[in-house]
Amino acid sequence: MKKLQVLMVDDDWKLRNLLRIYLSKEGFDTVEAADGNEAMLKIKNHSFDLVILDVMMPNMDGWEVCQSIRKTQSVPILMLTALGETKEKVQGLELGADDYLTKPFDPEELIARVHALIRRASSTSTEKTNNDVLNFPALTIDRDGRQVFVHDQSVDLTHKEFDLFATLAKNKGRVLSREQLIEQIWGYDFEGDARVVDIHVKNIREKLKRSGLVYNPIQTSWGVGYKFEAEVGKS
Repeated sequence: MKKLQVLMVDDDWKLRNLLRIYLSKEGFDTVEAADGNEAMLKIKNHSFDLVILDVMMPNMDGWEVCQSIRKTQSVPILMLTALGETKEKVQGLELGADDYLTKPFDPEELIARVHALIRRASSTSTEKTNNDVLNFPALTIDRDGRQVFVHDQSVDLTHKEFDLFATLAKNKGRVLSREQLIEQIWGYDFEGDARVVDIHVKNIREKLKRSGLVYNPIQTSWGVGYKFEAEVGKS
């Protein structure tokens, strides 16, 4: 069986060496990059199963790398940050990171999160999908092709944004709590903040509005969660 490949991006070679030892013991193949530019070159030429990405790096920081990756790939991204502020973590999630860990951290916790991200990615890729297209006023959701169109123009959603939007649309009119959405999209073992749902909803709404959709299909049920309502005039 082919080993899963993890790209480790950090300018601290001691930390990379430590992670390599732990990941190798878990059966992963590891590739290293010392800065963002080197990381993007390796990502361009190789396919990885997971990226461990430091935030503070020379030349091209982790925020930029994460944003660049998400333009073309849905590979799971675990961000490492010495910045413990909530706003920094929120920024990472907004740019498409799947999880984050604040330095210093327990290597065993990192390994646990790596396994959780791999499981979620595997579950998503092998999940049986229906060959259906959901049509709403000026809005089309192609679940098989994983595409969203507004007035026949494609909307650029990240992997998780699409999963969230399609899940809400599939349950049109039904309120789904943040906990239900996290369990369905991130997995029951997700250890991050429930605010990740709010961040992704905000991003989806903004992208749909910029694409010319005149109504807001994701309605907030205050204190509970969200529901999908495709009615022109709703906001």
